Amino acid sequence: MKQGQLPLFVVPFLEAELTPQTEFANTWALFQKRLAKEGKTEHTVNAFTSDLHLLAEYAGNHLAINGFKTSTLEDFLDWLEHGRGVPCSRKSYARRVTTLKVYFKWLADLEVLDHDPAHAILQRSGPAPLAIILNADDIFAAMLASRSFKKREEPDTRPELLFNLLLNTGIKKSEIMRLILADFERGQRPMLLIRQVSAKHEYKERRLALDADLITVLDAYLAQYAPEKQVFTCTARNLEYILEAIGVEAGIEHKLSFEMMRWTGAVRDYVGGMSPEAIREKLGLSPISWTETFLKIRKLAGENVKIGAGRGEE
Repeated sequence: MKQGQLPLFVVPFLEAELTPQTEFANTWALFQKRLAKEGKTEHTVNAFTSDLHLLAEYAGNHLAINGFKTSTLEDFLDWLEHGRGVPCSRKSYARRVTTLKVYFKWLADLEVLDHDPAHAILQRSGPAPLAIILNADDIFAAMLASRSFKKREEPDTRPELLFNLLLNTGIKKSEIMRLILADFERGQRPMLLIRQVSAKHEYKERRLALDADLITVLDAYLAQYAPEKQVFTCTARNLEYILEAIGVEAGIEHKLSFEMMRWTGAVRDYVGGMSPEAIREKLGLSPISWTETFLKIRKLAGENVKIGAGRGEE
């Protein structure tokens, strides 16, 4: 190589150093920085990066970014659904389309690419299938099952706390993993503080009412595990396993999950007479995303509504 000559494949450290010939994998770090700069959460950055890894698995790390065509991306999405051999849910498919659109728009906006190959890709239209929720008998059985773990040879108070906390609040997995001891407000009307992640984060800081009995369950958990700050010190996957184990113990047909608990709590609140606006605020949803969510809650509650219909149409 002659003095002063750049290597063929330069790893860029700045967006200005990106070229159409930059290898696909060598763009990821800059893309992650751009997402973080725009206020995306760590969870979103990790999810988008995971999607790019899948694209690399299909198309190759070393493909230059100008080698991606719309047909390449369409074939990739078809492979995810039919050729990879791993189930691809509607939610995962939609997010991966979003990843492609955000990533290639970033390159097109920088004028690194002269066109956006993901622009012509369409998101799937139509509503997602209705969620599966627990009925009253399921809830009672799961509650008993969660308590049964305290009576085993190796007692565990986590299942009862986890189940009751999710049933009470309907918070998401990411939110429960961020809980710290100071988020629990004791007193005659116990509350749980869900903290705001960032100024641009969709979910606002909110305080959720707790059943008084839940504090007793919390104290039993604290006596066993004695966490110093973080409430749940295990991984999110461990909590998923615990929920699944509760469902199996309770004889519930479908796998018990965070999403099932969130929908169950929302429908339970609606049937119990909580106002739609209070449920929206409790779940931390924006008014825009609430419209279809509320229709689904009503449908799950047994009302005759059309999902995906225009506002007010029934």
